[in-house]
Amino acid sequence: MFKSHFLNQLMKLAKIQITAWDKPKYYNCGDNLLKRGEKAIIRAESGLEIGTVLETKEVVDDELAPYLGLNQSAASLNGEGNGGPAPEAAPETFVLPMVTRRADVSDWERIPGDENRKKDLADCKFLIKKHNLDMKLVDLHYNFEGSRLTFAFIADGRVDFRDLVKDMTRHFNRSIRLQQIGIRDEAKITGDCGHCGRRLCCQTHLFELQSITSEMAELQQCAHRGSDRISGLCGRLMCCLNYEQKGYEDLAKNLPPLGAHVKVEGRKGLVIGYHPLRGTVDVELAPENGENPAKVEVEAKKIKI
Repeated sequence: MFKSHFLNQLMKLAKIQITAWDKPKYYNCGDNLLKRGEKAIIRAESGLEIGTVLETKEVVDDELAPYLGLNQSAASLNGEGNGGPAPEAAPETFVLPMVTRRADVSDWERIPGDENRKKDLADCKFLIKKHNLDMKLVDLHYNFEGSRLTFAFIADGRVDFRDLVKDMTRHFNRSIRLQQIGIRDEAKITGDCGHCGRRLCCQTHLFELQSITSEMAELQQCAHRGSDRISGLCGRLMCCLNYEQKGYEDLAKNLPPLGAHVKVEGRKGLVIGYHPLRGTVDVELAPENGENPAKVEVEAKKIKI
């Protein structure tokens, strides 16, 4: 049973994202009326933060489970601790965090400007070089209270940055957090145009990056085009492969699997290829009368298994 201060009540929830690399979390709106795209002041683990509202919804207490689960602390490299994963709160004792209020223009004036940002990034790069660490600095985030600086970086492996954090804490005279992110997150932050000529999907509307696999490219019959043509600027498979995946999976259900032994007009054959959009499969027919094996494309509905 989930413990909550709002049992048996209809709750207004807002899905809010603080930074581009953070996973969105759900917050209790309370009496605040928020809309998608608005900014809100929330109380997070790092203190007060400004976040972007991605969606809002109303739920009752017995529907809270999935939304509480999204708020469990993700394992991350945190400069304030020992560099290990942050402990996760037990669901049965977790209380949904609150939205403090809607952000206004005066709130944005409290956030350091570009000049401060450039200087702090430059200082951090200098300290990274000083400690001879193999890490690439990507982004910087200030919490709303200005008490904590979070630097996002990418690296090939785990980095022991404990001495760096101590040095940075003395230099900036504030709490420091170093967050290791993935190469897809870097593309999301820096932005660019994709192969289609439009802005990257991860920068415009994909707030949560889904897993993209080579099996998707194979099912959609584009794996043969080469990795350069089906990979995004991040070097990983393009996120848009996921857009039509469900449709391809539904169409593939009507086709016999690869390697299946079938009969085509009385002749035995082996399925060696498929075309979900056309509803056909490639069948290698067994040789007859000394002939070589023949390959034919046949409609799935004309095949017997």
